[in-house]
Amino acid sequence: MRTADFLGILEVLADRDVDFIVVGALSAVIQGAPVTTFDLDIVHSRTPDNLDRLLGALESLNAYYRGHGERRQVPSISHLASEGHQLLSTDLGPLDVLGTIEGGLDYQDLLPFSKNLNLDGRTFTVLKISKYLAFKEDSQLEKDRARLPILRACVAQNPEE
Repeated sequence: MRTADFLGILEVLADRDVDFIVVGALSAVIQGAPVTTFDLDIVHSRTPDNLDRLLGALESLNAYYRGHGERRQVPSISHLASEGHQLLSTDLGPLDVLGTIEGGLDYQDLLPFSKNLNLDGRTFTVLKISKYLAFKEDSQLEKDRARLPILRACVAQNPEE
């Protein structure tokens, strides 16, 4: 199994000027949380222009839906415009493209709970670890519950969150 290149995926999205927020475990990892993840989760702006840019980025990554067997169904504008979750495989690794997350929060709703961080000379918008923790506090999934002490410690070390 090949190692995912999450930074590579982020760079492709940035090169296409896609408006998105990194959410999920990778947002915590980027901010120093010692947790693991196997995919990159983003919430994207669903404006028409951004959807066009996102679709172009996904095409360049050869994105297709995971779990469809031999069929390689590719995302369309109508899929990306929805509030749903597009669980994709790409040449660089798994990418979950989310219209909304917990409580129906979309890109605009999440911006106040996000911050810009520099990674490898580029600026990316990521969900603040304190907000990620708040989402996980409400989760009943065992993997999320196991991460809570680590996330709480990270937030305690960064009180400006």
